[in-house]
Order: sequence, then structure tokens, then C-alpha cells
Amino acid sequence: MEPFILVNFKTYLESTGIRAVELSRKIEQVSKKTNVKLGVAPQFCDIERVARSVSLPVFSQHLDPVTPGAFTGHVLAASLKEAGAAGTIINHSERMLRLHDIEIVIGKAREAGLMTVVCAGTAALAASAALLEPDMVAIEPPELIGSGRAVSKEKPEIVSDSVAKIRSVNGKVRVLCGAGISSGEDVYAALKLGAEGVLVASGIVKAADPESVLMDFCQAVRRIM
Repeated sequence: MEPFILVNFKTYLESTGIRAVELSRKIEQVSKKTNVKLGVAPQFCDIERVARSVSLPVFSQHLDPVTPGAFTGHVLAASLKEAGAAGTIINHSERMLRLHDIEIVIGKAREAGLMTVVCAGTAALAASAALLEPDMVAIEPPELIGSGRAVSKEKPEIVSDSVAKIRSVNGKVRVLCGAGISSGEDVYAALKLGAEGVLVASGIVKAADPESVLMDFCQAVRRIM
């Protein structure tokens, strides 16, 4: 399966408002130059403007297990689809859900035609998430997120163990690796351990030259392809 790089914009000022559009355009240019599949996950308020500006798949950073109705402040699958989102991140360590709610959210997303990326901090949780049949599972030990210390190097056994456990219950789901990914070598290490892509945030968004770093990521992907 072709590797996939998803850039989570979080709530960094560098990726807010018009800067979200500008960064997305840079990411799109890298994707076109390298022929590597890339996606972006901007803040909710920026999804529509980003989706109108680029042809990349645009993901939301969260989705709630709710139906249309009286749920003030919640995020509805239909609204994400209407805004132009192609998918959603679920259960990021900064926006966690109960396993039962993850199952509901995956169902809501599927009904709306949205791809799903479920984040998991351990191999056991990653396997449990894979049983719910999302499109992707991202293994991300929370203690390494934003640390600059890549899980693929600091704790490679978590990645390989997660891949093995996920594959034992679901042979179709795509496995991503996240937490601390900040260089092409980190990406290459993750792919060599069995991951099929990466979920990255500050390593790109907070970089002095995001395009250069992302080119490094994509060159690592090309070494595998």
C-alpha cells in the first residue's frame, strides 16, 4: 500500500486561518513534486477554506459521537463532509474518547463518507481500534508527542509490536506511526518497522522551512516505494 503522510495542524498559530491555506498549498506542491500522498488536518474553522484551496485530502482533528440535534459545541459528521473534509482523526491523545464512542464515531464517519484515522498510545489499544475497522490506525505514544524524539527510534518495539498485533486482527487497515517524527530518517525507520505512513504535527508546522523538511520526509518514502 502506498505510504501516506498526514500533517496535523493542531492549534498552532503557524497553521491558523490564512496560514493554514498557505501551508496546505506548500504541502500540496511537495506532494506533486514527489508523487507521495499527503494530507492535512487543519482546525475546524479552517477546513472549508483549505478544502477549497487544495486538492489534498483534508481531515478534521476530531469528530463527536452525536446525531443531528441538540448537541451544542459538538462536531457532526455531516457538517465535516459539507465543509469539504475527506476524513477525520479520532482519539488523538489530546482529544481522547472511550472505546465505545470510538466505535460510534467510526460508524458516523463511514455513513458520511469520511475516512478515519484512530490514534492509539499502546499496541493493545491499537489492536482494539483495528477491530473496529477504521481506515487507518496511528500508533502514537503520548509521552513522545511533540518531543522531537521519534517513536520509530526511541521505542521501535512499540511500532513493530503494534503492526504485528494489528495485522493479527485486521489485515486491511493502514498503520501509521506518529509521535516525535521530525526527519526523513525518522520516517524511513517507521516504514522499515512496518508502518505504512506517518502522522506528524510540530515537525512540519513548527519547522523554519516546512517544505524542506517535508521534502526530506517524502524522499524517505521514495526510498521504500
